[in-house]
Amino acid sequence: MQNRKLKRIVYHLQHEYLTSNNLVLTVALVIAVSWAIASVQAVERNYQLQRVIDGKSRQLHLAELQTENLQFEQRYFKSAEYQTLELKRRLGLASPGEHVLVLPPNSERAKAVDDKSDSTFVPTVPIKQPPFEQWMDFLFDSKSNAS
Repeated sequence: MQNRKLKRIVYHLQHEYLTSNNLVLTVALVIAVSWAIASVQAVERNYQLQRVIDGKSRQLHLAELQTENLQFEQRYFKSAEYQTLELKRRLGLASPGEHVLVLPPNSERAKAVDDKSDSTFVPTVPIKQPPFEQWMDFLFDSKSNAS
């Protein structure tokens, strides 16, 4: 009895589910899934590589800016203006018509006031809205202002 039921189940599976159409469909589905997974992996790898490239290009741009800045400094240090100012500073000289003003060192009270004012300085930075709220303001406030 059990053997007969088992044969019936096997026969039913072979003729209902293990047909050539179903096998071709299963193979096609496996190929499609593997292709989709490979595509996602390729996109992720490209994204990671692009992030590395962007970082390197930022570093290159920063190095170029630093090089430019150093070249400007070098030209400034070679200029007659800098040499004159440095000579005046080191030797305490002045050009004709210039007067040197020598100030006494700050008192303890002045230093305390200066330290106190520096510690209370709080820069005001505008709070940036999240992008969604910026879009909402852009889309809906402009309509209400236009009418």
